[in-house]
Amino acid sequence: MSNKQDPFEFDDSEAVRFILETLSDETKQHVTDDDVQYVLDVLCEYYDKNHLMDSDSADDEAAIAEDDMHNYIWSVIKKENVVQLTEDDLQEILDGEFEYGKHIGIYTEA
Repeated sequence: MSNKQDPFEFDDSEAVRFILETLSDETKQHVTDDDVQYVLDVLCEYYDKNHLMDSDSADDEAAIAEDDMHNYIWSVIKKENVVQLTEDDLQEILDGEFEYGKHIGIYTEA
């Protein structure tokens, strides 16, 4: 049995807390835990849709098209109208998610 952590499994509660801490004070005033969790769920959908979570590619580094990812998530947010976020809010959340991923070793900077 390998001690290697599956790079696509992380603690959602910890991630949400971490991301909320990275947000600007202004954004913290109106972005909730549920908002961040929703964005993380849509982000996982994006990864799944683009085969970035396939077990075959788990050991390979994948290049993520950040603009495409942002645009996909933003379009889902607008279509589903579940959360009330601005594009700037979304970008802060995605930046926080990236920082969390670096913190636990999922992401590296290119």
